[in-house]
Amino acid sequence: MKLSTTTRAAALSTGLAATLALAACGAANETSGGSGAAGSAGAGAEQLSGDLVGAGASSQQAAMQAWQAGFNSQQPGVSFSYDPVGSGGGREQFIAGGTDFAGSDAALDDEELAAAQERCGGGEVFELANYVSGIAVVYNLEGVDELNLAPATVAGIFAGQITTWNDPAIAADNPGVTLPDLAVTPVHRADDSGTTTNFTDYLSQAAPEVWTSEPDGEWPLPGGEAANGTSGVISAVQAGNGAIGYADESQAGALGVAKIGVGSEFVAPSPEAAAAVVANSERVAGRGEYDFAVEVNRTTTSADEYPIVLVSYHIGCVEYDDQAKADAVKAFMGYVVSEEGQTAAADAAGSSPITADAREQAQTAIDAITVAS
Repeated sequence: MKLSTTTRAAALSTGLAATLALAACGAANETSGGSGAAGSAGAGAEQLSGDLVGAGASSQQAAMQAWQAGFNSQQPGVSFSYDPVGSGGGREQFIAGGTDFAGSDAALDDEELAAAQERCGGGEVFELANYVSGIAVVYNLEGVDELNLAPATVAGIFAGQITTWNDPAIAADNPGVTLPDLAVTPVHRADDSGTTTNFTDYLSQAAPEVWTSEPDGEWPLPGGEAANGTSGVISAVQAGNGAIGYADESQAGALGVAKIGVGSEFVAPSPEAAAAVVANSERVAGRGEYDFAVEVNRTTTSADEYPIVLVSYHIGCVEYDDQAKADAVKAFMGYVVSEEGQTAAADAAGSSPITADAREQAQTAIDAITVAS
């Protein structure tokens, strides 16, 4: 993954931004039964107060609403706000000291990490992959209800090298399927997008001989059709027979969803397969004890894993200079990674709940959050 890429999401509507800015919550960390991860605070939890301010990825917007609502019901004394300015803006604001934590569809690069450590008083930084969502390759092709695409075929389509649906490469992935002699219309994001960052990272890793561009939040090639936001991509694919695009799996609706070649099989996106590939990916080398940034294994050969995923982080300090701030961050992150919090996000946003092992791993960082001595 190209960790230096910054991603910026489309602006939210005024109404949604206002919803996200409603006062919310905090919660004390408790161990949930059987998982070893933090559960939501019960009625007897210590009541916290003060402000908790975050900013960053809009990919988390629906999940953040769910986390905020659940958390607010338990800790109404903490005034919570999250500004969905985009991943790059979230990282910048956190590093500048303007927020208590950031949401980001990319982990900190080395330069950002050094700056974040300085912002945290020279202490450690946590990066927790708390939001995972499968990216579906969606298509609109009359008469074709099921479609298999090998990594090189996906790359060839979006690189503009495969231009008709009956191309031999697509035919080889779909033996026995009648494919029309129809132009392929690839649709990509027009805006700087974390979804694009993760999608192009997949293409560059899984099919480097075809996709030679670096991963980037901005679409790197000419051609195709551009659309703003996930909704724009979905609308563009819906509007044209022969169109194909990439979007959050939860937004696919009635469009066809391709199965992607993984090893010797073709795998459809699912919450379980998306969470599994992240859980089985290696941590970025050379980082701190509580930094769980990962290099997603886009070249997995396990049919239990789906490699085209968006991984969005929460980034913060292990030590804060204020006890109330440390308590609020600790409580909020505990709720987010709890089974209850992950289920709430999945229900609201269609995301993939992180695995029990990932919750337990994240909890080690959350337990370490404290006030600087």
